[in-house]
Amino acid sequence: MTHAFDNVVPLASTRHNVSLESLGVDSAGLSAPVRSALELVLDDGEVSQAQGKTLFEAQGADLQAILRTADALRARTNGDRVGFVVNRNINFTNVCYMGCRFCGFAKRTEDAGAEWLTLEQIVGRAQEAWDRGATELCIQGGLHPKMDGTYYRDICLAIKAALPDMHLHAFSPYEVWYGAQKRRMSFADFLQDLKECGLGSMPGTAAEILDTEIRRQLTRNKLSTENWIEIIRAAHSVGIPTTATIMYGHIDGPEHWAAHIALLRDIQKDTGGFTELVPLSFVHTDSPLYLENPEKVRQGPTANEVDKMHAVSRIMLHGWIDNIQVSWTKLGAERARALLAYGVNDLGGTLMNESISRAAGSDHGQEITAHEMVQIIRSAGRVPYQRNTVYRELECFEHHDPKEQKPLVERKAQHQPLDFLEMFPEVAPQTATGA
Repeated sequence: MTHAFDNVVPLASTRHNVSLESLGVDSAGLSAPVRSALELVLDDGEVSQAQGKTLFEAQGADLQAILRTADALRARTNGDRVGFVVNRNINFTNVCYMGCRFCGFAKRTEDAGAEWLTLEQIVGRAQEAWDRGATELCIQGGLHPKMDGTYYRDICLAIKAALPDMHLHAFSPYEVWYGAQKRRMSFADFLQDLKECGLGSMPGTAAEILDTEIRRQLTRNKLSTENWIEIIRAAHSVGIPTTATIMYGHIDGPEHWAAHIALLRDIQKDTGGFTELVPLSFVHTDSPLYLENPEKVRQGPTANEVDKMHAVSRIMLHGWIDNIQVSWTKLGAERARALLAYGVNDLGGTLMNESISRAAGSDHGQEITAHEMVQIIRSAGRVPYQRNTVYRELECFEHHDPKEQKPLVERKAQHQPLDFLEMFPEVAPQTATGA
């Protein structure tokens, strides 16, 4: 199968004869359905949606076997290399009237703290990021009622005029839906115009859970599953790669997770346009969805569910989407490091500024610098490398470190992302010397 993108290669015909026993798993102690699914994927077979649901429901010995299998697939596909990108988040407005019930970020125009950046302010933040070594800007914003549909292209043109080599990773499918509606353009034409204005890739956010009944409760289905799929496919069709996401741990469950991941896999088989999957844990603290319905809405996923989401995603997407990224803004640096043993091969972006997770109540800080990323990765026994947005290596840090920098935003005393490594003296990060 030929794709417009070179980041995905369908499964090769050569099979790998790796047994569960070779991974230290007593297959006789597993349930038959889990054993069958894991043996299938270890032989480069495809785990079905129904099997995925079974894996998401696993506990005990079955769960431990799933985690080991995911780690083996990660090693087979990615080796011991773990990537990160130096980037900055720019949320150009937090004014939004769409009423997504999980969102603690949106404000109305008259609210204290309502913000709408000018193009000059956006370019200024972009320049500041470039000067600090960023190669990517991640740009998203609320759906401001007074915003013209051309504002998205204006942002791209303004940044590219000042910083032609900066990669623009921008505008969720919800924003594309909004801008295309305002300009009365098809999604494909709207995206083609943005690409010509400098858009390099798109975040596959606003996916939440791609299930109509769940979406009605989360977003009143204002961006339907069908619209999200159509916009993602349109982006891929005009040569704009995207990430893929899932937001879980609220009113959803294993059947929804397995269906969502299977749907992403089907899209990837057709387009090859997904660069990675980023599972996003629901942060309940300041989310209206939870605050208004605490008896019905969970306080985010359990620890086991977080482990399973990353591991089962690796298993179900094996051979199609082979970059599984952990969101440290949702889970924190310590938890992100642990997930490197459960199928994860990427720590995402340094971010510099992060607003959306913090608005929902996350307290994991705004930035992990490149130097800190390298220490976290190296302490886990992996080889750190800086990549660009589409997973091409920019610099490997196996034997040296990035330059140390102070965070862009001064941290509170409790927000020191490497403090947890003091608990692991045997792997405490050592500053590299020599090349």
